[in-house]
Amino acid sequence: MRTIIIRKNHLDIAMKRLLCITLLLPLAAHAADADYKLVIGDHRFQPAEITIPSGTKIKLTVENQDATPEEFDSHSLNREKAIAGHSTATIFIGPLAPGRYPFTGEFHSDTAQGVIIAQ
Repeated sequence: MRTIIIRKNHLDIAMKRLLCITLLLPLAAHAADADYKLVIGDHRFQPAEITIPSGTKIKLTVENQDATPEEFDSHSLNREKAIAGHSTATIFIGPLAPGRYPFTGEFHSDTAQGVIIAQ
């Protein structure tokens, strides 16, 4: 018969590892299947259309190259994100059913328009 002795320092290490895993699990829930980039320049979204696979969660990086702020706004995607001038924001979208999901720049809605197409 063997006797196993667990030393206190081994238990501390195991508990720290468990704590790290527990804290990092929510971050994994935000992981995306694909990354896409959208640029705001001259108060316009470029590209104005992004095609993604339906049923896929994506990470959309929005880079505002203008000096003024813009707000990514989409009622159909249920997303609203303010992006300061000369800065970048990340928006997680999906998974989406097949369809067209329009978005606008709330501060320049006459020119800042686009659509995400899930197919």
